[in-house]
Amino acid sequence: MASVRQPCSSFTIRVPATSANIGPGFDVVGLSLSLHLTLTVTFVPTDGPHGTPPILKYTGEGSDEVPLDPYKNLTTRVALYVLRCHGIQRFPTTLSDPSDGTTRNVQLQIAVDNEIPFGRGLGSSGAAVIAGVLLGNELGNLDLSTSRMLDFALMVERHPDNVTAALVGGFVGSYLRELDTAATEAASVPLSEVLPEYPPDAGEDWGLDPPKPPTGIGHYVRFGWSESIQAVAIVPRFELSTASARQVLPQSYSRKDLVFNLQRIAVLTTALAANPPDPELIYEAMKDRIHQPYRKELIPGLPEVTSSITPETHPGLLGICLSGAGPTILALATGGFEAIAEDARAIFKTKGIEVDWKVLHIAPGSTVQRS
Repeated sequence: MASVRQPCSSFTIRVPATSANIGPGFDVVGLSLSLHLTLTVTFVPTDGPHGTPPILKYTGEGSDEVPLDPYKNLTTRVALYVLRCHGIQRFPTTLSDPSDGTTRNVQLQIAVDNEIPFGRGLGSSGAAVIAGVLLGNELGNLDLSTSRMLDFALMVERHPDNVTAALVGGFVGSYLRELDTAATEAASVPLSEVLPEYPPDAGEDWGLDPPKPPTGIGHYVRFGWSESIQAVAIVPRFELSTASARQVLPQSYSRKDLVFNLQRIAVLTTALAANPPDPELIYEAMKDRIHQPYRKELIPGLPEVTSSITPETHPGLLGICLSGAGPTILALATGGFEAIAEDARAIFKTKGIEVDWKVLHIAPGSTVQRS
């Protein structure tokens, strides 16, 4: 019998969107942004049969394409993975009554509201993974540390930048630790074994023994951030998968290009915390030679936007870059937000691409509110 050991009739999980890379910080830095994936989780008493599976409801971005089967949905599959790694085989189906210690049958209901567009370079999959880890932690009352939750997230989302920023919030640098041989093998288990695709006839007893993550896969540090800086997200109306954006990257780079990026990321992580921020310093420090030049063919208008919108032409602008794998463009600025966004819109329109834009602030990390 799968039960909740400490009663909590409902709780809410809130996970921010993220932008990775921020110019030269490819696979290294991430930034949490004020768009959110929100899960409202409720245990509803039921007179139905014991073991009724969870009900998923979904509104907002992607609501017409997200699977609502808890054994196919990414967030609930991650939650089940976390639970099963701790010997809890199923989603909770009973709830203890604190007044007399009795238990009653309940059905788990999860209402999801999503503000993060899919396939736009704003960390939608990373948010779904972090939501799943937090959901598993709450359902199992596991009391996992932040570091351990990150381990579980990294078994699913193998790059640390988005998931780390989504979990802890702010402007974050992260890396994957060098592990010993056994831990390396454990952390390198194919994703198909960590989150296997459930066959159509799979029941709740299928896939009960998942590979557990080693301890301390990823480490991170939170950088400073000037409160005067906001982000303008310029979002083209087409999707670009991370896999497609990675396929265009080369297998090796010249020393010159690597040094170019290393110099700029070293400056950028401090420059974005200065008050007041220095536009000349930051604009140059947000340039990149590792990923953006190779992705320009996938995003018509990218070179023109990033080169023609500058602090000289647009007062208030600090720097501009591709958000994650794209196609969203992220402009960091202290003012002039509408002019930046509308001029970017005009450039994209010449390429036949419509965009939406939002001014976002830097968000705190993921939260769980119990009721």
